[in-house]
Amino acid sequence: MRSDVQGTQATLSHCGIAPNKVRAVLGLIRGLGIDEARDVLQFCERGAAEEIGKLLNSAIANAEHNDHLDPEELFVSACWADEGPTAKRWRPRARGRATKIRKRTSHITIVVDRMPDEALELHRARSERRGGGGATQANRARRRAASRAAEAQAEHNHDHDHDHDHDHEHDHSEPEEAPVAESAESEVAETTEASE
Repeated sequence: MRSDVQGTQATLSHCGIAPNKVRAVLGLIRGLGIDEARDVLQFCERGAAEEIGKLLNSAIANAEHNDHLDPEELFVSACWADEGPTAKRWRPRARGRATKIRKRTSHITIVVDRMPDEALELHRARSERRGGGGATQANRARRRAASRAAEAQAEHNHDHDHDHDHDHEHDHSEPEEAPVAESAESEVAETTEASE
């Protein structure tokens, strides 16, 4: 661990992704709160985002278990990727030649720490302005969806015994047949009378 960095860390060694590709994603989450960092990683399309997301969850779990910190008060205080060992392989080329492939690896470290008090107050005020925390918003959305489903079910299953003058789309009554046969017979009778 670097001496100037304080907080709880998690490290992933020998990750099979090149350090410059990992650093591009780490730059997106550095200094963010945990919820924002998770959102960024969830929608990031780079391959390193999945590994970094797992490592971030590990760092949060370490802070919660080892240092007894509240996960909602954490932020990504530092993150870096060091170069790991490079495996060298050969790729066959034309005319019997071969070229070298360098399979680069990296050691990724994420450090999380408790937000400073003023930043924590600002973060809480911002989340309250947005309508509560993420868990509260999720619960509210879940309740809304459940009530909509219950209303739709009640509307679909309402009792048909009452008197009403409107038709339902789901009523499947037999359509009345038009007197096609009778009109055809009357036309034939008229033509035979006219011909006589």
